[in-house]
Amino acid sequence: MWCRHAGPGRVPGGGRHGDAARGAPLTACPPPTANNICFYGECSYYCSTEHALCGKPDQIEGSLAAFLPDLSLAKRKTWRNPWRRSYHKRKKAEWEVDPDYCEEVKQTPPYDSSHRILDVMDMTIFDFLMGNMDRHHYETFEKFGNKTFIIHLDNGRGFGKYSHDELSILVPLQQCCRIRRSTYLRLQLLAKEEHKLSLLMAESLRGDRVAPVLYQPHLEALDRRLRVVLQAVRDCVEKDGLHSVVEDDLSPEHRASARR
Repeated sequence: MWCRHAGPGRVPGGGRHGDAARGAPLTACPPPTANNICFYGECSYYCSTEHALCGKPDQIEGSLAAFLPDLSLAKRKTWRNPWRRSYHKRKKAEWEVDPDYCEEVKQTPPYDSSHRILDVMDMTIFDFLMGNMDRHHYETFEKFGNKTFIIHLDNGRGFGKYSHDELSILVPLQQCCRIRRSTYLRLQLLAKEEHKLSLLMAESLRGDRVAPVLYQPHLEALDRRLRVVLQAVRDCVEKDGLHSVVEDDLSPEHRASARR
């Protein structure tokens, strides 16, 4: 087995079969018994020959969707996710041991005076639906300051185990009990039989070069996890009341203040 170190910009765009043997120097990759070629990425965690992705023998099926302006035109800022994991076998993160952790987060900039905490709730739901446990950082555009939005990059750990719903991903929502009204209404719509999330996702992916992209069990997991999210919101509403939980971002007053 041989490994290639794939730095930034080496991943092909769109859904396709990529050639793992093109463009990067070879490195011995244990164990040296399989007659295939692997590669590993460039990152802070788990990017090494021990965590390589392997081809059959040199072809890997994958998908990438990114349309961002060059950094020279629009600089991005990287933020540490308050609910990041410890990445340590014997050490838990603070949010795992403190049920009131969200109150501490809400007193810390930029979460104390902007809509960022609601952005994180949207990101939390997004990650739970696809089972992504690896949201250690997120990015925003620098130019817009705290009036920016989260860029949903780096979702490579999503759609791994369709039979397992990782409830710890949903902890930010359960601790903060906040959600946008627009998000809540959309989730309720996607739970209806005539607008099921799984059906809409399948239709969206049908034209991809490597369709179906997601196997049916992954699509069914989306519907199942959506029900879990809605139940979590209902639990929050029962505990704290509708107006405390659901932020009415659709009201004229809210839209006017957001433009200022």
